[in-house]
Amino acid sequence: MASASSAAASLRLLRRPIGLAPLRPARRLLCVASPTAALATDGDSSPASSASMAQPAVVDVNPPRGTRDFPPEEMRLRSWLFDNFREVSRSMAFEEVDFPVLESEALFIRKAGEEITQQLYNFEDKGGRRVVLRPEITPSLARLVIKQGKSVSLPLKWFTIGQCWRYERMTRGRRREHYQWNMDIFGMPKVRAEAELIQAIVLLFERLGITSSDVGIRLSSRKVLQAVLDMYSVPQNLFTQVCVIVDKLGKLSREEIEKELISTGLSSEAVQGIIEVLSLKSLSKLEEVLGSGVEAVADLKKLFSLAEQYGYADWICFDASVVRGLAYYTGIVFEAFDREGELRAICGGGRYDRLLSTFGTEDVPACGFGFGDAVIVELLKEKGLLPDLPRQIDDIVFPLDEELEGPASSVASSLRKKGRSVDLVEDKRLKWVFKHAERINASRLILVGKSEWERGMVRVKILSTREEFEVKAGELQ
Repeated sequence: MASASSAAASLRLLRRPIGLAPLRPARRLLCVASPTAALATDGDSSPASSASMAQPAVVDVNPPRGTRDFPPEEMRLRSWLFDNFREVSRSMAFEEVDFPVLESEALFIRKAGEEITQQLYNFEDKGGRRVVLRPEITPSLARLVIKQGKSVSLPLKWFTIGQCWRYERMTRGRRREHYQWNMDIFGMPKVRAEAELIQAIVLLFERLGITSSDVGIRLSSRKVLQAVLDMYSVPQNLFTQVCVIVDKLGKLSREEIEKELISTGLSSEAVQGIIEVLSLKSLSKLEEVLGSGVEAVADLKKLFSLAEQYGYADWICFDASVVRGLAYYTGIVFEAFDREGELRAICGGGRYDRLLSTFGTEDVPACGFGFGDAVIVELLKEKGLLPDLPRQIDDIVFPLDEELEGPASSVASSLRKKGRSVDLVEDKRLKWVFKHAERINASRLILVGKSEWERGMVRVKILSTREEFEVKAGELQ
């Protein structure tokens, strides 16, 4: 029988391009099975016959379409963005939570119906359960709220940063997986909750260097559409379907929207009335059409008043066409957009007071938003606001002789325990070490030499100033 070492030695990995892509050449990994490994699994096979049966397995080394790898430089950018998400959430007194990316399929089908089901990464697990890679976070949050029950006091202010999956057509800023920052408030029925959430979004933009001339936040309310439907006696059961259609305003032509609305059974008069109201950009004009006693108008006026008090009134504007595509929204809805109109929505959210009852429990007033990582990075690129995030290391420790590797390890360990980031380098020429220090932006080079170590000393070189001195190894900070 072949040894494990000989089998491992027989594994050959070859990388070769398989074609040209618009941005990067696709690459594949060619794995050729070892004949002796095949022999080890089949006692009746001869080495010659095993070799003739060996077939190369070609694996594409690019990530699946619509997904991403995060090499170190991309990971530094992601961590920087997530740190900003967390800092804003902390400043708003929100607590962080998390949930599994794998959820029950029913959690999402019950919430939004067939449209979202067509975008799910869903399958049956080995136990026969229907599961899904979550397409969004709010239902997972609602599930945890239900699970916690009366063990938590309201209002709850929770945030999370999690990965979401949707199998959909990819465009700029839209992938099949993305990370999303969610902030949600449970147990606060008044529009103060929406005002708080919008301030969090504005604070994030300001931290990133984005101004109100770059980005705006459109506001409306699902109750606006409901009031219009009531004016034309449209049955309640058509409300969600109409919301999904009118959410396409600006994406489809007016004629296409009208055709889809008429296909639901609405009259031409109702269709014209809906589109005319949803074309309004002035809250005062909306009040003229619906009247001041309509709840949607009162909620929006209160929110605009709060915006003045918070100091972000220049960021927001009324736009009756904003309804958001998900079925569970019940009140105020909002989405951030780039004012040049080059990108899709940067983030969006709203009130969903009746979500919990769709899972068979008592409703709790709630609202929240989702803020993805893809579009904001595109915007930061456009504005020249992406930070320079080079690798940064505090110290490089380098023994000048092989016999000093032990002392160098001791020095590196001591510095790491003091909280410094330390790269321990061995088996290299000093010239290479200096170039390496420059590449990783090291602050200091600590040389462990024989004569210095015999005196209990090490040599320290400050790389930014070229200052050089000796210090006792035990006093190195």
